[in-house]
Amino acid sequence: MIYPHISKHLFEQNRIKLNNKLPKQSIAIITSNDEMPRNGDQFFPFRQNSDLFYLTGIYQEKTMLVVCPDHPNARFREILFMVKPNKEMETWHGLKMQKAEAINISGIKTILWEDEFEKIIAELVSFNNTFFISTCENSKVASKIETSDLRMVEYLSRRFPLHRKERLAPIMTELRLKKEPEEINIIRHACQITGKAFERTLKFLKPGMYEYEVEAELTHEFLKNGASGHAYYPIVASGENACFLHYVTNKNQCKDGEMLLLDFGAEYANYAADCSRTIPVNGRFNKRQREIYDATLNVFRKSRQLMVKGTSITLIQKQVCKLWEEEHVKLGLYSMEDIRNQDPEEPLYQKYYMHSISHFLGLDVHDVGNKNSILEPGMIITCEPGIYIREEGVGIRLENDILITQAEPIDLMQNIPLEAEEIENLMKSS
Repeated sequence: MIYPHISKHLFEQNRIKLNNKLPKQSIAIITSNDEMPRNGDQFFPFRQNSDLFYLTGIYQEKTMLVVCPDHPNARFREILFMVKPNKEMETWHGLKMQKAEAINISGIKTILWEDEFEKIIAELVSFNNTFFISTCENSKVASKIETSDLRMVEYLSRRFPLHRKERLAPIMTELRLKKEPEEINIIRHACQITGKAFERTLKFLKPGMYEYEVEAELTHEFLKNGASGHAYYPIVASGENACFLHYVTNKNQCKDGEMLLLDFGAEYANYAADCSRTIPVNGRFNKRQREIYDATLNVFRKSRQLMVKGTSITLIQKQVCKLWEEEHVKLGLYSMEDIRNQDPEEPLYQKYYMHSISHFLGLDVHDVGNKNSILEPGMIITCEPGIYIREEGVGIRLENDILITQAEPIDLMQNIPLEAEEIENLMKSS
């Protein structure tokens, strides 16, 4: 990791919150992500399990956190297991984390090597009845790969068949939804880096360039400013490509007269920013493009004001769909008469706006949380209205990251150019 040191106080507080949620006589086990094979003897870049990072700040493979709040020996109430460094491994792959470093980062005082886990877990179970295991419960993930957490479930079932096993995910979701001030500052910094990358792109883009060249400029600015890279695969979609919501091929030429949709965000200290902008390739919107852009901006502004405590993403979405109906009629896509005669199960707006207005943001770009969760201060969500008109080869999406507060929502990307005139002026000055 290349970011400055994060105070161990954050991770200590996060573990205290976890301890307070665990029932008596229980053990929580959180494993690190696996290193994923790429080809030959190569692995994909490692990215830590978000729950483990949230609780420890440790960014290293073959790591495991065991939390046992009721153990009579205070030494065993928090244990971090790590891979044991050895000289041969270090010769090839560099230094591994030493115990003192792990203590300084996480605040956990008991650091053991991974090969001690089986002996220690046998000691812990005699004081506890239930294992809480952290597994991925994201509804959009259907991986066939057996992950480290699933292997842990199998191991515990085989070795301790009479102990109960429970889901840790609901507890972690509740904890991670509301961000601590330190987390908000990290996300704010990720947003600032994302803004720098966008302004670099405005000065760089010219007709004839390729989408992957734009992606390279974004990547350059992210790394230059201390981000670990992209928080997700960036979408750099010119022309009709912008009508495909998760287009990530990024190989086509950006042509004069087209628009370019960018959906991108820096990952800083494992926390994500998520931004979308749509800009004219030649630096100036034509009349129709400007009409559609202004309609999207209008929906964006009104949607952002709806993002207050006490509501939910689901309730906001219903209001946003009504906003889009009004704008679609103004744009001539259908009429009020068409709306009155539409099939309620297949409303007309869905042809041009088919995704949600928002999702939660944090350690994951699509962070933990349910769209029916009631918004509370400290939560961060996106605001991302979009319109996709395949017949005209136009797709526009505008997206900022919004902090829910006791009062008005705070736009963490309010300094990233959004107005059409500002975008045109910045592109003209390059």
